[in-house]
Amino acid sequence: MNKRPFLKALGGSALLVSPLARLQAQQNRPIRVGSSLSLTGPLAGTAVMHKIAAEIYIELMNKTGGWLGRPIDWVVKDDQSKPDLARTLYEQLITGEKVDLLMGPYATANTLSAMGVAQRNNKVLVSNSFGIPSLAKYDMHFPGYVMGFNPGETVPNTLLDALKAGGQDPKSVALVTSKFPSVVFLSVGAREVFKKRGLREALWLEWEFGNREFGPIAARLKEANADVVWIGSIGPESIQLLEAMAKIDYRPRVHFHLYPTPGPLAKSPLAAGALSVTTFEQHAPFTNRAAYAEAIRLYNERAAAANLPDTNFELQPANAYAGWEILGAGVKGSNSFDDRKIADWLKANRFDTIIGRLRFDGQNNYGDDLNRIRQLQNGKWVVVHPSDFALPGARLQA
Repeated sequence: MNKRPFLKALGGSALLVSPLARLQAQQNRPIRVGSSLSLTGPLAGTAVMHKIAAEIYIELMNKTGGWLGRPIDWVVKDDQSKPDLARTLYEQLITGEKVDLLMGPYATANTLSAMGVAQRNNKVLVSNSFGIPSLAKYDMHFPGYVMGFNPGETVPNTLLDALKAGGQDPKSVALVTSKFPSVVFLSVGAREVFKKRGLREALWLEWEFGNREFGPIAARLKEANADVVWIGSIGPESIQLLEAMAKIDYRPRVHFHLYPTPGPLAKSPLAAGALSVTTFEQHAPFTNRAAYAEAIRLYNERAAAANLPDTNFELQPANAYAGWEILGAGVKGSNSFDDRKIADWLKANRFDTIIGRLRFDGQNNYGDDLNRIRQLQNGKWVVVHPSDFALPGARLQA
């Protein structure tokens, strides 16, 4: 029997089937999204919130078919709160792991490192937190923390507007701040805003990020005795400074904390009445949209299982969740996994997320500032300004 015609026919049939099989395999292959997070180091207390929120988004999205019918696979590496390591990890994700898309890390310095890598490789980068918009010059970077292009002006102005709406008329301010890049940037901006609005500057003082000795800073604040204390903090620095102030029997009349870890403050009687910024709090009207009820419920459960000091879905998990929504909206809207098509769609369209309606048609892809002022009342963070986002019945407490 001559087998050659049969084998030839079989080979031709295989050639016809193989492209289809390859297409089906491609369609079923997970979309791999690579990122780093500060799972260890001084930023770990906040980054763990971002990790839990991201895992919930991916889980819920995969239950409904993923992105364009393909499941999402998250490849996350620990950058140890080190910008140089973050840069290396993003290089590895692209060249070694061959991820399809990127998600940014937590914190400005790490994000800036990742941004350089994304730019060299023409990849979209959605950041969880980037507090110096003027440095975000890459046209395919999109901020998950939506703070407008001039947060150094908008945040302190919003704070003063909240105080005025609450019947307070401060005359002096003391500003102390970490040298953490985004924090000192906002504090410098606040310094200028307070001057323009007529407040006397009683103190300006900076400390190195990672400092643990807050006694001398507390003493300087007590000596200044200002009406408002602006604390440019990140992570545990706020509670450390409040504890130092308590040791010398000093309690500021009004104290604003920029980016503290919220749980330890909420549990400390020293922080009663503290003010901060947020884009989302777990109360009405933020929780009025039923579509997010399951994500919030899961976060509460998993934050408790992780023994986090604050299990509420608030600023940090909300920004992380919004970051993934931004990337998902770009994929769905452009009907593509091509980075340039995703970026072009994001810049041309407005869409809803858990923190509000977003746009990226402004300078450096920044739109509106969605920061609101929250206050620690009876052991819970509640929005008090502006009134249309405040907890119903909540008012600024003196």
